[in-house]
Order: sequence, then C-alpha cells, then structure tokens
Amino acid sequence: MKRISLEELLKSHIRNSYEQQYQFVINLLEQKKIKPVRSSGTNGKSPALYRSYWIIEAKKDYSALEEELKYRLHPMISVDYYLSHLENYEKDREFVLLLNHYLRNNLKMLSYQESVNERSFEIWNREKFLTKEQGKRILKCCNLNMEELNVYNTAEPLSYYSHTRLTPQSLLILENKDTFYSMRRHLLEGKSKIFGEEIGTLIYGAGKRILKSFEDFDFCVEPYMAEIENRILYFGDLDYEGIGIYEKLANSYRSRWKILPFVQAYEKMLEKAEQTAGLPETKEKQNRNISEHFFSYFSIEKEKQMKEILEKEKYIPQEILNIADF
Repeated sequence: MKRISLEELLKSHIRNSYEQQYQFVINLLEQKKIKPVRSSGTNGKSPALYRSYWIIEAKKDYSALEEELKYRLHPMISVDYYLSHLENYEKDREFVLLLNHYLRNNLKMLSYQESVNERSFEIWNREKFLTKEQGKRILKCCNLNMEELNVYNTAEPLSYYSHTRLTPQSLLILENKDTFYSMRRHLLEGKSKIFGEEIGTLIYGAGKRILKSFEDFDFCVEPYMAEIENRILYFGDLDYEGIGIYEKLANSYRSRWKILPFVQAYEKMLEKAEQTAGLPETKEKQNRNISEHFFSYFSIEKEKQMKEILEKEKYIPQEILNIADF
C-alpha cells in the first residue's frame, strides 16, 4: 500500500470548503479506497481528519484467467503454478498460449527431433526464445522440460582436414589454428606421416571449444571419422590449460574412445624448448586443476622436464613447432 498525506489527498479539492473536503475524505473511507494511518495523528480541526492515509489498491479480478487455466489449456501444460500466481500468468499468458496452440495443433511435430532454435521458432516465432529469452522459465512454470520438446543443442561445426577416408586411421586434434594449418600444408605436400605417425585427419580443436564440439561429434563429421576402431590423438600447448583440455576430453569420452596425447609432438616441443633463449610466462588465471593422467604417457625423465617448466610458471606454445619439424 502507498502512503499519502492529507495535503496530497486534498490537492484537487484545495478550493473547496473544509466541510466539503471532510466529506470527500469520508466518502473515500466508506468506499474502502483509503484507510487512516492512526499513528500520524489528526489535523486539529473539527471534525478531525488524520494527517496520513494508506491508499488501498483494488483487487484485480482474475476469474477469467483462472477459468482459462482450468479448462482451456492442453493437458501437457501443468497449471498448478499459474493458478497460485495469477499475476504471473497474466504477464506470461501470450507465451503460454502460443505453447498451448502448438501442442493442440502440432503435437505430432514433437516426434521429429529438431535443434533448440528451430523448435523455439516453431512454437514462439522467436529462434532464441529458449536459449536467451524467457523460454526455459516458461517451460518450468508449465512443468515441462526440454526433453519433452525433443530438441538437441548444436555446437560450432568442427573444422577438419581429411587426408584419407580409409579406416581405421589416426585422427589428430590440434588446440591451435597455426599448427593445424602447418600440419595440413605438410600433408597436402604429399606426406602422410607427422613425427613418424600416419595421420589420416586433422581436427582444429579451437582450445576449449573442442569439449562442446565433441558432444555433437557424430553430427559434425563424416561417418568414417566416427568409426570405433579409429585412433584419436590430442596435441596442444604444454601449459596447465592445454593439459586440462586434454584430460577433460579424454575423461568425458573414455567410454567410446581412448584419446591419447600425441607423445612424439610433445617430446619434440621439449627438445626445441631446450634450444631456446627463454620460454614465455604462464598466462594469468589458468586453471591448475590437472591430474597425473596426461603425464602417465611419458617417460619419467620427460615428465620431470614438463613439470619443472610448469612449476617455474613457464609454458611451451604449440607454435614452437613449424612445418620444418614434422
């Protein structure tokens, strides 16, 4: 309730006599549009009026909305939340009714899986409604989930170069773009091996983005790349972040593939690092939460070398290698 002073209340009746002003206030009290703030005291006149009043807001009639919720919505839409929060239903009604219309007229479309943005546009005529607008909240209020809409998320398509489609083959994931292009050029020049390893396909991982891209691996690649007998190698910067990306990737998909670090490439990085004047400082705010999984593929000597570099807050970028090294 909003509080108002007697002076504000009488502002539009300032030219009236006190008797008329008094009657105006009494009429408002009788109509239950205001009630006195008794602690404010009276104005000292006769008959007396209180110095302040609470403005009583009229209760909104939601009976039509209540009836709509109870009798007009599709059975898949739970109305429990909105029946208890009719003011919220009034705000969300446009979107709930669009969902209702879709379920009543296009329910069979849910048997076809679509991307989140496609389904979002199909229901609400807004492709980002489910991802960046109120869509998820509306679904929650209706006690529906994304699975019931039969949708899938889309990742950025994988960038890759296929040197051969023969299987089984070795696929090499590269963290950085420069190394991807250099190794691609190497293969295009007619070579088939990189550091003694026969490589059939190069995949540009784009740092952490590979973790999301691999969720849709089967959608993003040609069938030969998804063959279960293929060998998958990973090669990135020798720093906490690069190792962390590898370990997350290997752990997330261990039930399908055994993803291995490209040992020969990391060893070549170490060899070249010994010949450099100095290594760059580790980038700030890197997540140092790595395990021993990555190091377990290397000899004790190489493991020690790598850990010493990291402990000195240094790192080796992939770009230490170039086409002349492969």
